[in-house]
This record gives sequence, structure tokens and C-alpha cells, in this order.
Amino acid sequence: MSSDSNGNDTSSEETMRYGMLGDDEATTAEKLEKYMGEVDWAYLEPHYKNGAILWLDPSLSITEVGEALTNDDTTRVAEWKNRGDLVTPSAPHAFYWEETRATFRALVVSPFVLIQPIDEAESED
Repeated sequence: MSSDSNGNDTSSEETMRYGMLGDDEATTAEKLEKYMGEVDWAYLEPHYKNGAILWLDPSLSITEVGEALTNDDTTRVAEWKNRGDLVTPSAPHAFYWEETRATFRALVVSPFVLIQPIDEAESED
């Protein structure tokens, strides 16, 4: 029998089971879904100024790209960049988005913020 400094019995046939905070059975894609939302350009502008924004073509799945970045899948990321489906925006993009009050689906995959345009018809659903 073992005891603690107060003389309490600390022996047990069962072991203590616990998980770390945030440790769950969710897939990477499910975890990424939790950190995605709709935002306007004003919210994204500081991230753009820090060089953290990556624009995704609407044909791509934002969670698929997020997963590729999370898994350091440089081959897929390079393919998307080479096709122009994953772009680091420039000043003309920022000016246009500010002027049109664009809204985006955004996903933080540190150190990046992935953004994908939301068309007006989609945002009205």
C-alpha cells in the first residue's frame, strides 16, 4: 500500500485517465472547420499588411488547403501556386477588396490566414 504525505491511501487498481486540453478524436479537417468563418476586408487588412494572407481560388476546398499546409504538403501547395489557385495578394487586390467591401471565408493556419471570396448569392443563403 502506498500513501501520500498526509497518510491517505494512494494505491488504486485503476489508473487515472485524462486527456490533454483540446485532445479529441476530431480529424484535422474537422478541427480546421472550427477555425473558419466569414469576415470582411477590414478585419483581414492587418493580416495582409503583415504578409500573412493567402488567397484561394473558389474552386478549392479551404479545409483541404488548410490541411495541406498543416501537414507541410509542399508538393500540393506548389501545384496550387503554380496554377494560380493559391496566391499572395498584392496592393491592387487589397484596394479592390476595400473598395468593394468584399467578404471572405477565412481560415487561420498559423502563420497564414487563408481567404476565399464569398459571392453575393452564396452569402444570401
